[in-house]
Amino acid sequence: MGTLFFIVFIDLVGFGVVIPLLPYYALQFHATPFEITTMMACYSLAQFFASPLLGHLSDHLGRKPVILASLVCSIASYLWLGFATQLWMLFAARLLAGAGAGNISAAQAYVADVTPPDQRAKGMGMIGAAIGLGFTLGPAIGGAVAGGDAQSAHLAWPAFVAAALSAAAFVLAFARLEESLTHAPAMRVSRLAMAKAATTRPTLRLLILLIFVAIAAFAGMETTFALWAHDGFGWGPLQVGMIFFYVGILLSALQGGAIGKLAKAFGETNLVAAATAIIALGLFGLTLATALWGVLLASALLAVGMGMLSPSISSLISQQAGEGERGGVLGLSQSAQSLARIVGPAVAGALYGGLGRNAPYYFGALLMIGVLWLALRLPRPVRR
Repeated sequence: MGTLFFIVFIDLVGFGVVIPLLPYYALQFHATPFEITTMMACYSLAQFFASPLLGHLSDHLGRKPVILASLVCSIASYLWLGFATQLWMLFAARLLAGAGAGNISAAQAYVADVTPPDQRAKGMGMIGAAIGLGFTLGPAIGGAVAGGDAQSAHLAWPAFVAAALSAAAFVLAFARLEESLTHAPAMRVSRLAMAKAATTRPTLRLLILLIFVAIAAFAGMETTFALWAHDGFGWGPLQVGMIFFYVGILLSALQGGAIGKLAKAFGETNLVAAATAIIALGLFGLTLATALWGVLLASALLAVGMGMLSPSISSLISQQAGEGERGGVLGLSQSAQSLARIVGPAVAGALYGGLGRNAPYYFGALLMIGVLWLALRLPRPVRR
């Protein structure tokens, strides 16, 4: 499980390294705000197609081969990003990186293979902690390595660091990761067939809709925050990276230590409802922030909310899947999240350019109120 933790961590480092650099890509490659947020969406577009495919392949071929192949994609993508000299190369590199990041569904299926249902939230919390830690260090690495000066930022260096980390993860996975798939290979089911099957299961359908809307709102914040901070406070890559580092520390601490106890005490469904309300408050709080302390307070709410939401929903979704379809169902969930990370940044970029820097956060808060309404419709388990 420790090896798996490191692999997922590397995936999110690669996702996060470019977040504090987005406005400075605009300066170097003369990109518009919409092009900047679309570049982030490219990552999720590739993940949208790769997640269910890799999930199904992991059900059929095993978890380890899929994870190893995805790490090769990650190494190549970061090298391409580092050597990019034109804007289209950045888009292509992010597409390749997103294809490699589709292995998160295989990692979640690995956890589901080795944990009993009553311990599933804790196991998914470990994956969430790896995601949170990667999201913590990725922007911090990107900001620290690139530097604090917007005009002379070294945009290529963080990509080379991420490539080296992915290579280390590949060696570790090849040498130490044991295959968890012990049942007979499952029959491969297409993503369309899996999606149609999900529509016949009311709880699964509701969970996937809920995670889609929540991630869309949160992704809009992620991909515009660097622009928001640069335009409102004049921050450079280093300052933006430190904010994401702060968020990630809180996220990892919650998911790595407390989520199992919280799920046992209150149940995953109640945690989902509470988390959506907290995220709505965090997004609205950003619109009121005029100083660093306000940004830190709103960011803490966002960290706590996402720290509760992600592993709780993943646990609930995994419990809706049979043993032979876990990879496929979790891949479908990851595909929905990837689609949300395409839609969310595109809408947020348009709102930012058309209605102002706070518009994406007002809209995101309204979306989270809708998610809260969905969460309250989830069936509650009967307790004795």
